[in-house]
Parts: sequence; C-alpha cells; structure tokens
Amino acid sequence: MEVFSNEGYDTYQASNGKLALEIVRNVTPDLVLLDMKIPGMDGLDILKHIKSMNPAIKVIMMTAYGELDMIKEATDLGAIMHFTKPFDIDELRMAVNNQLRNQPNSGFAVGS
Repeated sequence: MEVFSNEGYDTYQASNGKLALEIVRNVTPDLVLLDMKIPGMDGLDILKHIKSMNPAIKVIMMTAYGELDMIKEATDLGAIMHFTKPFDIDELRMAVNNQLRNQPNSGFAVGS
C-alpha cells in the first residue's frame, strides 16, 4: 500500500473476499492486485465476480509457489499477469505502472 500510495495511486486494501468485492463495486478500480488465497473466498471466485461486474478492470494475481496450476485458469478468466511469492516489489511496481500509464486518476484495490 505504501509503495503504491507513494506512486500517487489511490489504494484500498481488503482483508477478505467480501470486502474486496465491496471495494470493487463501490470504487470501480482500474487495477486489482489479487491474492490467490484470501480469507472468505477463493481468488479465482473473486476474479470471476470482478470480471462479471466490470470486464475492463485489470487483475494481477499474486500466488504462492505450487499454485501454478491455478494460474492458467486465472488467465483464462481474464487475469493479465501473475507474480509468484516472494516477488520483487519493484517488479510489481513497474508492472502496475506499465498497466496504468495512460489512464488518468487510476486507482486499484489490493487484496491481502
């Protein structure tokens, strides 16, 4: 959150799947960083809900090593890329900046 706030983005953090979907519904972020494992819901289910609400929302998945079988399904559901934990925060920062570069007033929700 601190890194992306310092980049000038409006950031939101959700501690569970229900809150993540509520944020997406109320804020309509340009990009969501979504953990594959989030309390209350499966990351793939959250991704499906996000894409049904607004297919234009970009989603970057964060996954633990060993969940790579789920990455193909996430990509099929519309995730634009994924990062395997532990990941380099600077690489994630650059990926987010590249995705949002030409969008004014970009914001995103962060699931944790």
